[in-house]
Amino acid sequence: MKQVSMKLIFCLSACFCAPLAFAQNQNQDAEEPDTVILSDTLLYDDVSKTSTFTGNVILTRGAMTLHGEKLVTHEDADGNQFGTATPAPGAIVTIRQENPENFETLTGTGLQADYDGKNGTVILTGKATVTRTICGETFDSVHGARIIYHEKSATYEAFGGQNSAAAGGRVRSLAQPQARIDKAIERCKAQGGKS
Repeated sequence: MKQVSMKLIFCLSACFCAPLAFAQNQNQDAEEPDTVILSDTLLYDDVSKTSTFTGNVILTRGAMTLHGEKLVTHEDADGNQFGTATPAPGAIVTIRQENPENFETLTGTGLQADYDGKNGTVILTGKATVTRTICGETFDSVHGARIIYHEKSATYEAFGGQNSAAAGGRVRSLAQPQARIDKAIERCKAQGGKS
């Protein structure tokens, strides 16, 4: 399951860092994809290095998308980057990464998504889920009230609680054997990417 979270959390990290680079017009490596953020409004404060995107926010960076109602990003004096995405009332924040070479889709959801560049953490809070599908079929997933990924140690934690996405306020984790995943990828390739 660590592999699933590492891929998804890299995408989460990228989605929070991208608006800061966009707003500051920093030079990027030619290999890095463009970041496009659609929103109803944008407020950028150069003094506080804060960007606030509101209203049906859709961030796209390569094959990754983030959907929420509000995205706030900022950078501290040491260059550490931070971000928070929140949904409209009654909705969830969704982060989705497509990996077409493996017919894989990674999806993270929650009532809030936070990135802390100083401590190297990504936190999905409130009905938090991380799911991996291959050719439309779910293979790995974690459900809880909160899921935290620690970039520096490449570890994650999932916590149950009152606002858990799993029944009874518990943590629920499903991990398929790698051999089954490899077979699904081969089957999908043979079917031309159709489930």
